[in-house]
Amino acid sequence: MSAIFISNLNSSRFILTGFPGLEVDYLWLSIPFSSIYIIVFLGNCMVLHVIRTESSLHQPMFHFLAMLALTDLCMGLSTMYTVLGILWGFIQEISLDACIAQSYFIHGLSFMESSVLLAMAFDRYVAICHPLRYSSILTNDKIMKIGVAILCRSTLLIPPVIIRLKFLNYCRPHILSHSFCLHQDLIRMACSDIRFNSIYGLALVISNLLLDAVLILISYVMILRAVLAIASQEERIKSLQTCVSHICAVSIFYIPIIGLTMVHRFGKHLSPLVHVLMGHIYILFPPLMNPIIYSIKTQQIRRRVQRLFYLKEMKLIPGATIRLLAV
Repeated sequence: MSAIFISNLNSSRFILTGFPGLEVDYLWLSIPFSSIYIIVFLGNCMVLHVIRTESSLHQPMFHFLAMLALTDLCMGLSTMYTVLGILWGFIQEISLDACIAQSYFIHGLSFMESSVLLAMAFDRYVAICHPLRYSSILTNDKIMKIGVAILCRSTLLIPPVIIRLKFLNYCRPHILSHSFCLHQDLIRMACSDIRFNSIYGLALVISNLLLDAVLILISYVMILRAVLAIASQEERIKSLQTCVSHICAVSIFYIPIIGLTMVHRFGKHLSPLVHVLMGHIYILFPPLMNPIIYSIKTQQIRRRVQRLFYLKEMKLIPGATIRLLAV
């Protein structure tokens, strides 16, 4: 046992943690997790396909939704190999370079999703508080600039703290807390000076996730003030209904982050299974739920999705094309 421990310390490979205590059930657990990844892939691809093919959806709100779907799709793909690899039994460890790369994508995509949600909050603010200026404020050129800013913010600020992981000395047991790599997991195993990573990482969280959450909250306070100033109750409800999908998306993104942070900070006494479950909820819940929420709550998306499936069904029925043309 001691020989394994020493070799583990001296190697540049890290052991991935699946579901402690449930190892004998991995094959069964792989079924729901494989289903989740399939739904994540098909759901977000469907949203992207509908927005791309329907010219009536080429509007600012749906451009931002496409950014969200693309981010969620990439988040699912970034963890699929290690999560399903453990459950299927063909991977148990990961190299330092691959771990660093995966942590870069996970944290970068988290910051990207937060930025997209902020852009969507701005879209709702302009649509409700300045409806007459909506098309002049959110032009295609402005949306493209916002998209480039989101991409730069999410990809260019993280490398300093991620690259430094390569040069740390990892002298503690190379056992990760999850079936994927996170920055906080790697620095926990380091014996080198990690002050830069801790301070810079905290600054990134404050300047991205926390700042975005505050700005989203401020935008909804202003939206609520504008809605309450509307005389007609029917118009108030109609205005608020356009925000329901976005509020749900914000909730399912930030609540798991808060939960995971609390578990890491104050849940040392909790079962490792709790840490693993919170980590998977943080990674998989937003990409899984966002396409479902927007397909159900957004009328334009729901109608296009229904029509998409209706057309596919008609193609399978003999003579359906003639009846469809007749309609």
